[in-house]
Amino acid sequence: MIFNNNSAQQTAELLLQINAIKLNSQNPFTWASGWKSPIYCDNRLILSFPAVRNYIRDEFSKQIELKFGKPDVIAGVATGAIGIGILVAEAMGLPFVYVRPEPKKHGRQNQVEGFLQKGQNVVVVEDLISTGGSSLLAVEALRNEGATIKGMAAIFTYGFPISKEKFSQANLEVFTLSNYEHLLQKAVEKQYISEKELQTLAAWNENPATWNPEIK
Repeated sequence: MIFNNNSAQQTAELLLQINAIKLNSQNPFTWASGWKSPIYCDNRLILSFPAVRNYIRDEFSKQIELKFGKPDVIAGVATGAIGIGILVAEAMGLPFVYVRPEPKKHGRQNQVEGFLQKGQNVVVVEDLISTGGSSLLAVEALRNEGATIKGMAAIFTYGFPISKEKFSQANLEVFTLSNYEHLLQKAVEKQYISEKELQTLAAWNENPATWNPEIK
């Protein structure tokens, strides 16, 4: 869900400005899943632009406290959300931990890195939500360590129904600073894409797994 429409519009515009979101319906990207996609989102670029990263940090800090109350710990999902998660934890004056995709194969074999006590309230910070699978693996790891997950805050979501279904089944409340709908609105408004490209991007979002760029 979007918690604030004004910040959703602003976040979408900033992501487009710094080219963190790349739109190309003519030469689509290939995701790790094998899906063909006319959009690619790289929110790691946010860290290279001080004004943008400060905006994202401040919006996260404000909206996390409004939505979930002040937690005991901020947890970032590795690797994309470690940087922004640290910034949010610092701004809120909170401890920070991060969650690996899987436990280390050596040493203490940690999956959750940092100091976390059983029963502590945690808000998970994500950079991007697609199908929701990796996000939920992080939440499961934190719950296995005894954390109480207040919710998840992400920069951007594609808004796929499968992610909403997974979050509902996991009893996880999620909000994002922006989403695919606001992105397309801003991309047309600022003339990043044409109306024809808008139709292609909307069609992909309806069924990304079977979308074929050759079929018009």
